[in-house]
Amino acid sequence: MDAMSRDTLVIVPTYNERENLPTLVERLLKLPVSVDLLIVDDSSPDGTGQLADSLSLKHPEVHVLHRSQKQGLGRAYCAGFAWALEKGFDFIFEMDGDLSHNPDDIPAFLKAAQNADLVLGSRYCNGIRVINWPLNRLMLSLCAAKYVQMITGMPFSDPTGGFKCFRRQTLQSIDLGSVDSNGYSFQIEMTHKIWRQGLRIVEVPIIFTDRFHGTSKMSPKIVREALRITWKLLFQNRLRRSPQK
Repeated sequence: MDAMSRDTLVIVPTYNERENLPTLVERLLKLPVSVDLLIVDDSSPDGTGQLADSLSLKHPEVHVLHRSQKQGLGRAYCAGFAWALEKGFDFIFEMDGDLSHNPDDIPAFLKAAQNADLVLGSRYCNGIRVINWPLNRLMLSLCAAKYVQMITGMPFSDPTGGFKCFRRQTLQSIDLGSVDSNGYSFQIEMTHKIWRQGLRIVEVPIIFTDRFHGTSKMSPKIVREALRITWKLLFQNRLRRSPQK
């Protein structure tokens, strides 16, 4: 079976994304490739979970995983990954629920995944492709990317990005229970666990547009976690700044 017609799942963690969710679902279901959507909601007080349930009743491609409390990005994605593996999906996406990631990029990810174990959507591949971010947020992101490259040796231009496509076998190679980080450093840790195994990782350029509705989840705690996790990953790789042989 051609990979473009295989089962593809997009995982979207949500917390107070009620305003963005209907548009996201509509755009995903209009793609020229067939995808399912798993909404992982952390008991959003704005009713996102209830809205997700109503959308799933209208669209059989939409699934909802409810969690009892807000436990962070990493825990939400790991729960979604476990669900995806149990259901047998072949290509499993991470995607933000605030419309900052363009669903129209998904076919390009699937094409790249023909020859890769992990596809990273990059805001900084061959230039900067970020819209509506204030300069201080952009500089924080760029400095974080350089910091991760310097400490870990990973060569990727955007190691903190959250738009990704994993092959099923790639996720199966990771002990999800051992994933330590929970904020945006989760993206660094997942990529590093795959990279240090010597698996194939490619970047595809994307345009990132900052959210129009809702508020960012970025916080000083998330930044501190990323600083700590990056060094932990280096030690896990025995101070190597290259994949294990």
